[in-house]
Amino acid sequence: MLKRFIAYYRPYRGMLALDMLASVLISLIGMVYPMVTNTMLGDLIPNRKFRAVIIAGLIVLALYILRMLLRYFVQYYGHIVGVKMQAQMRRDLFDHLQKLPFSFYDEHETGKIMTRMTSDLFDVSELAHHGPENLLISSVMLVGSFIYLCSLNVWLTLIVFACIPFLVVVATISRRKMRKAFSDRRKSNAVINASLESSISGIRVTKAYTNSEKEKEKFEIGNVSFVEACRDAYRAMAQFHAGSSFITDIFNVIILIAGGIFLYNDAISFAEYSAFIVSINLFISPINTLIGFMESYQNGISGFERFLQVLDAEPEHEPENGKVLTDVEGKIELRSLEFSYESSGEVLHDVNLTVEKGKKLALVGPSGGGKTTICHLIPRFYKTGDNQIFIDGTDINSVTSDSLRRHIGIVQQDVFLFNGTIRENILYGKLDATEDEVVTAAKRANIHDWVMTLENGYDTEIGERGVKLSGGQKQRISIARVFLKDPAILILDEATSALDNTTEILIQRALDELCRGRTTIIVAHRLSTVRGADEIAVIAAGKVAERGTHEELMKVEDGIYARLYSLQFREGDTDALSKTVGF
Repeated sequence: MLKRFIAYYRPYRGMLALDMLASVLISLIGMVYPMVTNTMLGDLIPNRKFRAVIIAGLIVLALYILRMLLRYFVQYYGHIVGVKMQAQMRRDLFDHLQKLPFSFYDEHETGKIMTRMTSDLFDVSELAHHGPENLLISSVMLVGSFIYLCSLNVWLTLIVFACIPFLVVVATISRRKMRKAFSDRRKSNAVINASLESSISGIRVTKAYTNSEKEKEKFEIGNVSFVEACRDAYRAMAQFHAGSSFITDIFNVIILIAGGIFLYNDAISFAEYSAFIVSINLFISPINTLIGFMESYQNGISGFERFLQVLDAEPEHEPENGKVLTDVEGKIELRSLEFSYESSGEVLHDVNLTVEKGKKLALVGPSGGGKTTICHLIPRFYKTGDNQIFIDGTDINSVTSDSLRRHIGIVQQDVFLFNGTIRENILYGKLDATEDEVVTAAKRANIHDWVMTLENGYDTEIGERGVKLSGGQKQRISIARVFLKDPAILILDEATSALDNTTEILIQRALDELCRGRTTIIVAHRLSTVRGADEIAVIAAGKVAERGTHEELMKVEDGIYARLYSLQFREGDTDALSKTVGF
């Protein structure tokens, strides 16, 4: 892990070297004052060298001005190095998130992922800057102070330094407790962020159902957990600080007693004793720095561990020497398709379906039967076995994900729009499209006329997830997006089920236009929308229970499709309908 952390310094090693040089100079300048003090008390003042005293003072002042400039450099440019490293880590993490499969997002909440992108990496950035700096400054000052103190009195110096092993023991024991406690605190912080993200995203539902108190209750659970985790973390940190500070205080007691005995026995001069008392701060200061560093180290290293957990997650499968899928006509074949999610049992079993180029296949049946799963497997959102799904006779597992998905357009019930303008959301289908192409796509989706009634037209901001738009408007923007993409294969997954009848008719016209000339798979509970499909497949319990045209399936005696269809148009028989469709 340490090698991976150090690797992020590589692009900034020049600036880091200057930062370390400045830190060393700061340490060396800090050692000048006790040396000058010893010289003044031992020579300049007793011998009344007034001019030399003034010169010595001015030299110290000049060095302090230099140290001020060096500290500015370290604080500013050192933090810049840390921020750039943080930005690179965030860039690497974001790039990796784009490569992770759907299954990763099934198991990880958005708020927890965001925590690793923000607060975790901020602490890593602080460690990246202060870690090398504190370690170098402390090392130089400890070595330098040891040499200088030995020059004053070797035995008194050895007595003081004999306390270091006790400090190491305290630090080692406390470090283990702090690492676990700070890791638990980060997990609790991630839980709070996940809860907060969920509550804010669902605020309209919360208000509609007047369940604010319930959301407060759920948030408070995470909040209390965070407080408890912080309590453990700060308890461990307090034990470390109290124990280590006590040992450093012992240094002063030792100097007071042992130094007094040495002075009484003429083993040390008054000037040397005075310089020793002043100089002992050179020794205590880096120790205190290391004590403070332990906290930032625990924060940073636990944040980096959590960063690596995501960075090391298995990326989406890409075939070795994957082919680029081109000139797609649109024939789809599912051959003995088997699939199960990691967290649940088998979903699909021995599914065999074929959709010829330009034809429509409708998938209907009870909820949870596997219809949407089939729609997710065709663009390879989840990994399937080899030789189970083919497009134009090519196994989808032998082609690159980008080239496969470039030829597939998806319109879902739950439309996702990005925070931005109408134009930006339509352009998501083809980022380099011209204005004319955007307008043409909007017209074909039956939304251009409405857009033109808006004050800012296509530059109108739609709010987070299109909150300022109606369901029908959002759906038509998503359809325009697919028109712009112009794929050979189209998947409509409950595209109109959440709309009212009037809006559904408008959307259906746009969808009919969108389907023309494309191979289309339609998932629908409203069977009236699939009567015109070239073939209808009833998916139940992960298998193809029935298949045929509407007319053929209606003739099947006691068939699932026939029962579903008749129940949907029978008034008042909601109990029978619920049993049939599996709700």
